[in-house]
Amino acid sequence: MTDVVSAGDVRVQGKGKSLPFGAFEWLLAMRYLRARRREGFISVIAGFSFLGILLGVATLIIVMSVMNGFRTELLSRILGLNGHMFVRSVTSFINDFDEIAGSIEKIPGVVSATPIVEGQAMASSRSNAQGALVRGLHEKDLRRLTVVSGNLEAGTLDGFDGGDGVAIGSRLAKNLGLTLGDNITLLSPRGAITPFGTAPRVKAYRIAAIFQIGMSEYDSSFIFMPLREAQEYFRTGDGVTALEIKITKPDGVNKLVMPVAQMAGSCCDVLTWQQTNQSFFSALQVERNVMFLILTLILIVAALNIVSGLIMLVKDKGRDIAVLRTMGATRGAVMRVFFISGASIGVVGTLAGFALGTLFCLNIETLRVWLSEISGTELFSPEIYFLSHMPAEIDTGEVVAVVGMALFLSFAATLYPAWRAASLDPVEALRYE
Repeated sequence: MTDVVSAGDVRVQGKGKSLPFGAFEWLLAMRYLRARRREGFISVIAGFSFLGILLGVATLIIVMSVMNGFRTELLSRILGLNGHMFVRSVTSFINDFDEIAGSIEKIPGVVSATPIVEGQAMASSRSNAQGALVRGLHEKDLRRLTVVSGNLEAGTLDGFDGGDGVAIGSRLAKNLGLTLGDNITLLSPRGAITPFGTAPRVKAYRIAAIFQIGMSEYDSSFIFMPLREAQEYFRTGDGVTALEIKITKPDGVNKLVMPVAQMAGSCCDVLTWQQTNQSFFSALQVERNVMFLILTLILIVAALNIVSGLIMLVKDKGRDIAVLRTMGATRGAVMRVFFISGASIGVVGTLAGFALGTLFCLNIETLRVWLSEISGTELFSPEIYFLSHMPAEIDTGEVVAVVGMALFLSFAATLYPAWRAASLDPVEALRYE
């Protein structure tokens, strides 16, 4: 014998029971989410809960991806221009650098050991002057530095070792008002010693190449010159100031500190990229963790909206609950109906937020340029953020974690209101009306 049960506008065929998460429970749950005139406020709360979860998931994905992009871009540029390890003399200069470099390059995991001469100088032109970091190295080593040789804006590195030309960053050239072929004057405090003190060394060099790395700090301060010319300019004799070492796995640099130190000898110190940039990357990690915690609050607030909306829905549907229980609906069936109502808001909001966040990250630079043109302001200044474009790198593991956390909060938020609805007996349920 088949009974017909009417609950609101929904008719159920069966023996007073429905299959767990069956068509009846889904139909009734979706009906409860569609507002009538007197239930409009509940629908508004559900809408805000949906928007809260959507924006929370999207914002978390966007912010975490941008932070990942920042770290990756900065790390690739810093380690692309600088070595993963540096061997420096404890006293003054490294004279037997060829022998030490050859020994270090034999260590498994070491790619290269490049001799460099590095020093600070004042770079000037007729119109301006500013500080610069001068680095001298061989032409073959500069060509191997693809972050420079592969990003030449003008000029060439041909004949770099045999000439007196230098390669400078694009922003440095712009700040000094210089172009390819002009002369740049370098002033160094390491000059000749006279009876009246040390006379600064001043020499002009022809600009042979202009490069653009994409990191404003480097494009506005780096100057590369031939190693022999740098030795003469900084008066290092036949020695160098350091050996720049690159390895296959930068994250495992600490494992190679002892082998490199043994090959370099007691006269030299070994520094890693993690030591020289420790404060910078630690600050990035702290900022990333704090931003994650702050933005998670958006999801928590949205989940609390689901709780409040469902509690009001349970109160409003007290008569329907009484009818369902009287006609034989189990506590589990009632609980599943309200669970589906609340969880569907969280699931749809999470999926929409995932789609919005992913699309935003994939087109973030285009959106930045568009917003800058509309607002008439520079939203991402290279001088402040060190990079010429806004990076975004989507980490699959982090996205899965964000989506999982949003779904968990959405499901958890529905448990108490659903349990509250299921725990009402028909008489108590009628009192809600």
